[in-house]
Amino acid sequence: MSWVEQVTEEQVNLAVELIKRGLDEKKLRSKLGPYWKELVEVARARLRAKDKFSRQDLWMDLEGLRYATHEVVAKYRAERLKELGVRSVADVSCGIGIQLIFYAMKVEKAYGIDIDPVKIEFARRNAEKYGVDNIEFINADSLSEEIVKMVNADVIFSDPARPPEAPERTLDGLVPSPLKVYEAYRSKTEGFIFDLPPQMRRNRVPWKGEFEYIDLFGAINRLTFYFEPLARAERSAVTLPKGARLESDPNLEDIVEWTEKPGQYLYEIPQSIDYADLINELFHAVKGEMKMLLREKRRVLATGDDEIRSDYFKRVYTVVAVLPFHPVRINDFLRREGFGRATLRISLPEGEYWRFRRKVEAGLNGERRAFVFQLGEKAIIAEEV
Repeated sequence: MSWVEQVTEEQVNLAVELIKRGLDEKKLRSKLGPYWKELVEVARARLRAKDKFSRQDLWMDLEGLRYATHEVVAKYRAERLKELGVRSVADVSCGIGIQLIFYAMKVEKAYGIDIDPVKIEFARRNAEKYGVDNIEFINADSLSEEIVKMVNADVIFSDPARPPEAPERTLDGLVPSPLKVYEAYRSKTEGFIFDLPPQMRRNRVPWKGEFEYIDLFGAINRLTFYFEPLARAERSAVTLPKGARLESDPNLEDIVEWTEKPGQYLYEIPQSIDYADLINELFHAVKGEMKMLLREKRRVLATGDDEIRSDYFKRVYTVVAVLPFHPVRINDFLRREGFGRATLRISLPEGEYWRFRRKVEAGLNGERRAFVFQLGEKAIIAEEV
């Protein structure tokens, strides 16, 4: 019996309150009993998860929280599974079970498999919290012959762990490896869905299917790979929670043009669209004239003189000024124009970044908020529309 089967909801709630009161380790141990460390970790995970899930009473440790699918993403992917007409799904590395639970809401039968008994118990309790009762939980090695024979599902889903020390993201470096999952279950189904690191190069994936990049609240969050029977396009990008979706179209004329001079407006393009190489598709989708201005790892900008509104954009800005890229010159302009805050959209080494930022923000005292971008040796000062 794992420790989690010997603790209660009331004990976790107590741990949450004690942590909020700032009690030290000695007092936590005395009030929570023999499993105080485990209870404290569950409590801390709940406190940190308040923006990730709609429920504040889920069971998880900090590792489980880190790998768990955000509820907004889980809902979106579950709806897509429903649209595909899938009746059963198996999550062969279910962790604390969030994606599994939302899949289960849209299918007749679901399996949740994990080799960690604590994770399985977390997932089981979380399913109860969400009122889901059609999941068969299995604490075992999902790649074992016995489990493969037991599971009969239309779709095999896996969100493998990503060791942070890996120098390059590869399928072999994920746990469990999608290669092994595919080999184990390929005789049972042609429907596979894998969560992959968004930074993984697509040529590392040996199968045909769809690479779907998901942006969540303005940052890249997921790369979901759908095997060919489940695919809608070769590449796609989704911005959540807006739900805007863009698909690759090889028949489109290339209309992307570049400029070195910003227009009246800046259009910030989500990372998902950039990662999916769908900038040309974006230019076809929006209504208005624009050109590419900047394409960096963390930010991609287009520009133009039309106030274009689109759910595909992360943000739209008006250009206030173009200055030499020097912190004192930027600061002088911001103080003179009544800016009180400055958000830097620039890529600098951490130590240099903070020195630059302190100089830019020195003495600011106004109501306006500036966004500062770097374009070569120039600084673009902008305001969000």
